[in-house]
Amino acid sequence: MKKAGKKVSADDFRGTLFNLQPDYTRPALDVPEARRERIRGRLEVLYGKAAADQVARQVERLMRVHYAFQMPELIDMERRLDPRQRFTERDVILITYGDMIVSEDRRPLRTLADFTEVFFRGIVSTLHILPFYPYSSDRGFSVLSYEEVDPRLGSWEEIAELESNFKLMFDAVFNHVSAKSYWFQQFLNGDPEYDGFFTVFSSREAVDQDYLRLILRPRTTDLLTEVATIHGTRYVWTTFSPDQIDLNFKNPKVLLKVLEILLYYVRRGADLIRLDAVTYLWSELGTSCAHLRQTHEVVKLFRDVLDVVSPHVALVTETNVPHRDNITYFGDGHDEAQMVYNFALPPLVLDAFLEGDARQLSRWVAKLEPPSDTTSFLNLLDSHDGIGVLGARGILSEEQIGKMCERTRQCGGFVSKKANGDGTEDPYELNTTWFSVLSRPGSSEPVEVHVDRFIASRAIALVLRGVPGIYLPSMFGSKNDLDGVAHGGSYRSINRTALQSHKLFEQFEDPGSLPSRVARRLVDLLEVRVGDAAFHPHGRQQVLAVDSRVLAVLRTAPSGGSKVLSLINVSRETVCVQVAAAEVGLAGKLQDLLGGEGTVVSDGVLNLRLKPYQVAWLREE
Repeated sequence: MKKAGKKVSADDFRGTLFNLQPDYTRPALDVPEARRERIRGRLEVLYGKAAADQVARQVERLMRVHYAFQMPELIDMERRLDPRQRFTERDVILITYGDMIVSEDRRPLRTLADFTEVFFRGIVSTLHILPFYPYSSDRGFSVLSYEEVDPRLGSWEEIAELESNFKLMFDAVFNHVSAKSYWFQQFLNGDPEYDGFFTVFSSREAVDQDYLRLILRPRTTDLLTEVATIHGTRYVWTTFSPDQIDLNFKNPKVLLKVLEILLYYVRRGADLIRLDAVTYLWSELGTSCAHLRQTHEVVKLFRDVLDVVSPHVALVTETNVPHRDNITYFGDGHDEAQMVYNFALPPLVLDAFLEGDARQLSRWVAKLEPPSDTTSFLNLLDSHDGIGVLGARGILSEEQIGKMCERTRQCGGFVSKKANGDGTEDPYELNTTWFSVLSRPGSSEPVEVHVDRFIASRAIALVLRGVPGIYLPSMFGSKNDLDGVAHGGSYRSINRTALQSHKLFEQFEDPGSLPSRVARRLVDLLEVRVGDAAFHPHGRQQVLAVDSRVLAVLRTAPSGGSKVLSLINVSRETVCVQVAAAEVGLAGKLQDLLGGEGTVVSDGVLNLRLKPYQVAWLREE
């Protein structure tokens, strides 16, 4: 047990700290009155005064049950958590499916545990295992049962094994449930317990076309899906697909059930909980059905509950929307999500490398700042879905987004669209791997140039304030899998290829193979990043104007004890950089943490020659 009074960080919570059964012999949870009133106030917004008291009592009951599972050591540690150290420079999130690394003789989650322990321990703090629950479609995001592990992947035993080496991020896919799930099947069967779990209409005409035009949709499929029930034909609300039935949070039973599952995930080892597609959690005809006040109140309610019973657990909102809307999920910096996906970053980085011009990216980075010292951006460049472009709406022009779409098609990728409600469609995401979209189709460039460009782009996500997230295939420079699209029937299959564990290790042993070249370079970057406090998510960040082709960022540790000047050439040209030493507070001999030649500041000026796509991280020796 930690010494009494000593502050602890989120890293200290690794391991099993819950009893198998609740212990009701101990004193019950004492919910602070101010927090109790806050929770009741949120429920009043959602359900009105008449229902708020009753629902609040049920919320508190769930909190008391969860508290009774906690071991005394955990309760003590939660009291001493320093929320400012929730995320540090040591935090790197690896994003993967449970069966992305496979072997013939082991279940996928066991293989993942073995592989990550060998390859990522010490350079990755957190594993985000994409939905590992039984599912019917959408690669896990059409959940059949929230509280089970897909037996094709493994069991809760393997999840616990992964937790022994890494913090874990679980997906909370609470916007919708599978059409084949028990909940929806019971609704079809007329079970009154599930009456009101879904948004249901008697006909398509029940939703006026004027209302439909207002609704923000991430897909082009019909919003209403026809189903046959014991009571006849009905039409249910399906934001994403006919197999993904939206849950109706206007029914407090849904909220309570989801909250119970959320706390169950914590007891099963979740240190971060990703709220998938939370943008569309609450719908109201006559609105856009996105970013509604009620949606924010639900997220804030989750935060209130966790702050009382499991404050070390962070909420992460996945909202692939324009940046100005995305950052609203931070709330005031203390009452909503602790982490928000930085969805504007990927298209801005991609644009910089396609144009060989870092000016627009630099201007945006200069203004990028989380609202408090307890919140952070999740900086990623690609994901299991592809590269979202909505985050850059209002920052990049339609012409720039169009160029990215054309580049994606040229490299063999695809562009997914969203419906606007008026009969038109706009690009929603680029379905491609990051390595492929950065490569120049048909060019005679040597592989070294492709790797340098790829590594330079990845370095940006590692440098900026926030926590970097890396999608597992990008660790090895995976290319577009067109066979996967042909067999999987989805554009997103282009970047979801399962990798054979033994083949990867064979490729790592060959220093000339692409996976080996990419992985070794990325590991070098990560080892430097996690070892220097200048890269702390809450360290200072200053953007310098040195050349249009260079992103120059000075990072300073929160204590001021370490400074790193990052220079990243986004072009295929050699660039000579000059930086006034007084501007960055660096002098004398500067060491390139990535192994480049040392640099001397002469007459108050730092002079450096950057090769095409070179990355330099400079620190005083």
